[in-house]
Amino acid sequence: MWAICKKEFRQFFSNLTGYITIILFLLLNGLFLFVFSSFNILDYGYATLENFFSLAPYILLLLIPAVTMRLFPDEKRAGTLEILFTRPLTARQIVMGKFIASLIVVLIALLPTLTYLFTIKAMSAEGTVLDMGGITGSYIGLLFLSAAFTAIGLCSSSFTDNPVVAFLLSAFLCFALYSGFGALSKLVGTGADYIVETIGMEFHYRSLSKGVIDSRDLIYFLSIICFTLFITIQRIGRKN
Repeated sequence: MWAICKKEFRQFFSNLTGYITIILFLLLNGLFLFVFSSFNILDYGYATLENFFSLAPYILLLLIPAVTMRLFPDEKRAGTLEILFTRPLTARQIVMGKFIASLIVVLIALLPTLTYLFTIKAMSAEGTVLDMGGITGSYIGLLFLSAAFTAIGLCSSSFTDNPVVAFLLSAFLCFALYSGFGALSKLVGTGADYIVETIGMEFHYRSLSKGVIDSRDLIYFLSIICFTLFITIQRIGRKN
């Protein structure tokens, strides 16, 4: 599993694609948060990263599918997936190796965003106290959300031989699971709207962003991760 993980990690950074993907993620965040007026945290009036944590999931909807879209299609087209099964590797080890490598890449992209915290602190009025509980909870939420998106992206790539189709399918599923149920809850009748909303990722992500680490939110994300990885393992194992 770790051999697969190291191979995928090195392969992602073996050309400019990996670097460009991470740079674009950071560039988009920087433009929205410090240039465009609709999300500009400098004009917000408060020392908070709320705008960043509201925006980040939607940028991750593009970043993570770009990271995962080639994981299985490239193996299938090159015929190396069959070679992997000739080694002492199980489908679970192959899938988990690719999942961990992809998640590490996403975490590397998120790591520089910690500088926003120091920027806001340096530019705020003297004596201003940041809501570290909310910020910590929001980063934990981003971690679990990224893991869920990565698992969905990996699963999507196992169903097609075309990286572009894998990207579009992954982006659609991530968007639907993140925002779809929240939008649907506004259409259903009173009483059922709360239940429908809790099915979506956005509800649990925003719950963690309040700084309260609820086990129900963590179990929700872990359930999605385990379920999608299980489907991927079954799919790849069936191909063997």
